[in-house]
Amino acid sequence: MNDIIRAMEERRSIRNFKKELPAKKDMEQIIEAGLFAANGMGRQAVITVAVTDRKVRDKISAANCKIGGWEEGYDPFYGAPVIFIVLAEQNWANRVYDGSLVLGNMMLAAHSLGLGSIWIHRAKEEFETQEWKKFLSDIGVDGEWEGIGHLAVGYIDGAIPEAAVRKDGRVFWVE
Repeated sequence: MNDIIRAMEERRSIRNFKKELPAKKDMEQIIEAGLFAANGMGRQAVITVAVTDRKVRDKISAANCKIGGWEEGYDPFYGAPVIFIVLAEQNWANRVYDGSLVLGNMMLAAHSLGLGSIWIHRAKEEFETQEWKKFLSDIGVDGEWEGIGHLAVGYIDGAIPEAAVRKDGRVFWVE
């Protein structure tokens, strides 16, 4: 089996991370993998915001927690020290598809580098608020963007979960 297919089969969502920040070169490789994701019409209408600043990361976590309806103090990013926020041009018809492909590439890249990851929702709701639109503007992001997802990344604290048994009846051949 080749390395790419092996990574697809072995990668799991991780829900327990060490506090240690991954090496910057590893984070850059994960971002680069996202930049090379397939995208509609070659438009490249997806951006990634890499958050490693602990205070900003915790502020995003608190906003996500509130949207999710959890008790204050819950961390929907499971302690991951890095949050990659994937956003797409708001008026681009393929925004969700393109952003999803970016996130998929990034998850596989993280796994290939020995890091854990998990896709966390509610980026759409976060970046509909004025507070987070201002955040984007403050870091130099112009335009109208829709949050597609967050990718929480870090070193795995514990064992990698076992794969669920694949359900039967999900493939249909027309030959």
